[in-house]
Amino acid sequence: MEKEHRYMATDRMSDLITDNFSLLMVMSRFGLKLGFGDQTVKGVCEEQGVDTHTFLAVANFLNEGQLSYVDDEQVSLTSLMNYLKNAHSYFLDFNLPTIRRKLIEALNLASRDNVGMLILKFFDEYVEEVRNHMEYENNEVFNYVSELLEGRLSETYDILTYSSHHDEIDSKLNELKNIIIKYYPESGNSNLMNSVLYDIFNCEQDLKSHGEVEDFMFVPAVEREERRVKNEH
Repeated sequence: MEKEHRYMATDRMSDLITDNFSLLMVMSRFGLKLGFGDQTVKGVCEEQGVDTHTFLAVANFLNEGQLSYVDDEQVSLTSLMNYLKNAHSYFLDFNLPTIRRKLIEALNLASRDNVGMLILKFFDEYVEEVRNHMEYENNEVFNYVSELLEGRLSETYDILTYSSHHDEIDSKLNELKNIIIKYYPESGNSNLMNSVLYDIFNCEQDLKSHGEVEDFMFVPAVEREERRVKNEH
């Protein structure tokens, strides 16, 4: 499958994954399970109750890095919101805790000096920022959108309020990487820490892509819904 290829509903799902293995995360966040044989994207999505068009819009957006899906009125806002909720759960309940456990193991093998404690403290503070950010979205933004989908407009809130304060949560990981790269004790286990660094690099990129889906797909979709509801009132 050529890199320029735009994924289609008639493509085999297995071909998407072998073409770009990072789409495994997209599948997971849409709730799609492995073991689908040679089924097409449409077949897998329909069998597992996922909106095919929305899945493909996200997969193509992340694969191509293009904004051609911003004004896509066929994107299901409900499906997109569920995708983002599942992504939040992945970061908060699995990915970041896993990195922390590996980080502690790597730091324990190094001398328990101030640098090691600083690295862990910096990481924990960062995770708290991510948690606050995502819990705000879960409790405020998604609840607002759920009410909007039921035809109820808020007099005090709209999606522009959210997007104007939507800060990037991946940037601080760059500082953590630099601290580890520059100051990790020579006596430490390089293989372990290199593995942690690799996970941090991946997490940083994953969070960046997550933010781009929110900014360039979710926010425009909510704006369209806001206009639709306003026109009906």
